[in-house]
Amino acid sequence: MPPVLADIAAELDAIRAQSLWKTERPILTPQEPHIRVAGGREVLNFCANNYLGLADHPALITAAKEALDSHGLGMASVRFICGTSDLHLALERRIADYLHMEDSILFAACFDANGGVFEPLFGEQDAIVSDALNHASIIDGIRLSKARRYRFANGDMDDLEKQLKEARGTGARRVVIVSDGVFSMDGYFAKLADIRRLADAHEALILVDDCHATGFIGDKGRGTPARAGIAVDILTGTLGKALGGSAGGYIAAARPIVDLMRQRARPYLFSNALPPPIVAAAIKAIDLAEEGDDLRARLADNAKRFRSGMAKAGFTLLAGEHPIIPVMLGEAKLAQDMASRLYEQGIYVTGFFFPVVPKGQARIRTQMSAAHTASDIDAAIVAFTTVGRGLGIV
Repeated sequence: MPPVLADIAAELDAIRAQSLWKTERPILTPQEPHIRVAGGREVLNFCANNYLGLADHPALITAAKEALDSHGLGMASVRFICGTSDLHLALERRIADYLHMEDSILFAACFDANGGVFEPLFGEQDAIVSDALNHASIIDGIRLSKARRYRFANGDMDDLEKQLKEARGTGARRVVIVSDGVFSMDGYFAKLADIRRLADAHEALILVDDCHATGFIGDKGRGTPARAGIAVDILTGTLGKALGGSAGGYIAAARPIVDLMRQRARPYLFSNALPPPIVAAAIKAIDLAEEGDDLRARLADNAKRFRSGMAKAGFTLLAGEHPIIPVMLGEAKLAQDMASRLYEQGIYVTGFFFPVVPKGQARIRTQMSAAHTASDIDAAIVAFTTVGRGLGIV
């Protein structure tokens, strides 16, 4: 074996030995609460980002099929060459209107949106002040910028103000505060009202990644700024979670910012345009989300039911009200063992451990869906309790 492959093999062996190996289970059915997996087993799914249950919605499937017939499979090009369709323009207008922003721009994924937004806007004269728990895509995007970087402790407004003062003290031209709207490993909401107050006091912009909020948090599902009753300057988000669960991301902002992204954002300039079927389905998903007060109410009820039952059973949960409900276990091996035993009980969940979360904070991150029934929730609680007792957790 060549030395480089031997080194890689040793690294992989170390990952396995530390119980940090990630496995993937093939799913044979559409993404929904009850899914069939390899071998033909049916399991209850509690680890998808399918918050509103739209991933297999007939209206979205119909919209995608119609676009497939009318616009074909893909654009075979980047947008500025010959890859923009009328559907792309319609979706960008729909996203902007929905989020009460002036304009928006599509990307292949929100990872690309976050990876592309910083470099065009913030250079050596500027400063980026980022929450310590921000998503990996934000961290990577910031690294691509030459701006000065500051980090504040998660949700710590005193530390944020300290970092803002330091950034302003260096004479920064532009300052931006960057935060997830919801911190995906914990289900915590960013303190956007406080962030807005500090941004105004220090003449800073606000950028929020709202992937785990758009469609089901705030009035009409418009996200964490709507929940907080404030406006932000730049919103990034995804079509891959509540809004149909397919693919694609976006940046929504004032038109000059979006225009600059079209000219300078590298993931936009050098990636194929989103396939028309995905775009058409996303337009329909936004329609359903905007009208989906009943879905949001059901999702909230499911989260309360699961949280209450799990707390009563004796599990350690992170406090919150988001449909992300982490069950804290501590060690990676315990999280993997519990996920494996739950799978045997017919509950599909995933253990999260380093480097996705800090060492010693391994967990099973459960995620509720509006498509879950009360019986589904209760079955999951029973299975968790049975396995938890077997492992000595509760």
